[in-house]
Amino acid sequence: MKSELVFIPFPAYGHITTAVENAKLLLSRDERLSVTVLIIKLPFDTGIETYAKSLHALTSERLRFLEVSPDNSASYSAVPESPMSFVSSYLESQRTNVREAVLIRSQSSRLAGFVVDMLCTAMIDVANELKVPAYVFFTTSAALLGLFFHLQSLTDHHGLDVTEYKDTDPDLSVPSFLNPVPVKVLPSVVFNKSGGSQLIISAARRLRETKGIMLNTFAELETHALMALAVDGCKGKVPHLYPVGPVLDLKANQPGPEDPVIKWLDDQPDKSVVFLCFGTMGCFDEDQIKEIARGLERSGHRFLWSLRRLPSPGEVPGEYEDPSQVLPEGFLERTARTGKVIGWAPQVAVLSHVAVGGFVSHCGWNSILESMWFGVPMATWPLYAEHQLSAFEMVKEWGMGVEIRLDYRKDFLSTKNTVEVVTGEEVEAGIRRLMEEGGSEVRKKVAEMKKKSRVAMEEGGSSYTSMGCFIEDVLKEHA
Repeated sequence: MKSELVFIPFPAYGHITTAVENAKLLLSRDERLSVTVLIIKLPFDTGIETYAKSLHALTSERLRFLEVSPDNSASYSAVPESPMSFVSSYLESQRTNVREAVLIRSQSSRLAGFVVDMLCTAMIDVANELKVPAYVFFTTSAALLGLFFHLQSLTDHHGLDVTEYKDTDPDLSVPSFLNPVPVKVLPSVVFNKSGGSQLIISAARRLRETKGIMLNTFAELETHALMALAVDGCKGKVPHLYPVGPVLDLKANQPGPEDPVIKWLDDQPDKSVVFLCFGTMGCFDEDQIKEIARGLERSGHRFLWSLRRLPSPGEVPGEYEDPSQVLPEGFLERTARTGKVIGWAPQVAVLSHVAVGGFVSHCGWNSILESMWFGVPMATWPLYAEHQLSAFEMVKEWGMGVEIRLDYRKDFLSTKNTVEVVTGEEVEAGIRRLMEEGGSEVRKKVAEMKKKSRVAMEEGGSSYTSMGCFIEDVLKEHA
């Protein structure tokens, strides 16, 4: 009988895809393991329904998917006003359902442990009830993990209220960062006095309780952050760390050679196109769209722009039936020979294309790792969550990105969200820095990291070795 790990990803597209790829990597490494992935469905639209259904096609003897559905007796018509607190409470309420699902599954397998998402720490309680080890899959940077632990330490051991940092403007000294960290790039949740900040502090405490933490990063990228965490690990303050990345889904949604986007890219010169894509939830109002268009046109560079429609309350961004209605008059006609505006984009296929020479991104962690994997330099335009901190890492810590903005915020879940418009001149300047001679040093560093990211995942590489250590530790615990 196989040793079974139960994966519990956070119910958002980027978290689920990465967890599934991580599970597949584990299974490819050792025949003694099997994995069940639990998909906890939120009671409002998060854009994962189609993808969750498609996962069942991957089902095999060693990889299974189970859905934990919301309580049908409750009514949820829209995203709640305090999303972080709601989602946290909702996930806590699903512990009994998760326990029952795992118990049913464990009748035909030997339960070896839980691998819970960094945002699903409530499920550690279920692992404890079932007397199996709990591990965490931390889907973003080691530096962010270090920040979580640092903020928790400031709260618990120094009595500081980290939400007060919002009203000052110091740079913070965080052990997992080489440079002082400006307060303006900390995740918005850190300043949330309505419980959001405490959720992060509580999550950090729970992370310390676990048997180990897998991270979607690699030693060559985050050498300093991992060493800083290892120092605390030697003092018994941090669980064992397993940097196993970059864990990427490189085969999903691959378009064929006749796809109009790919055919258009085939006709462009190498490294001549700047690709603008802002993630599953990335979208802007009409004023900002017009400024982006103005900056693109002024830059003179070829572009591929994934433009998504603002969602109605409780929905996710969608497609425009006619993008010309929100673009400057005549823009599509004037740029017809040098640019293409599309809806949803096959991001991996685009980044892997030789015509793409730059990437204007929201700085989601998966997007950052994909840009490095394919050696495409990035211009930063963060939106929500930890994006501002990731943008800071790209530009200031690693020198592998150019700045359009580091501190732009547009929380797609917020009902009270006023953002400053980024001007066309800023967009133009950022694209020029990215695509022209000024970006040559950035381009060189990204090319070097492309090689290192691939070596890390090869046999004998740092992440390959770390994954092997994780597998042996799981099996040893289960012996």
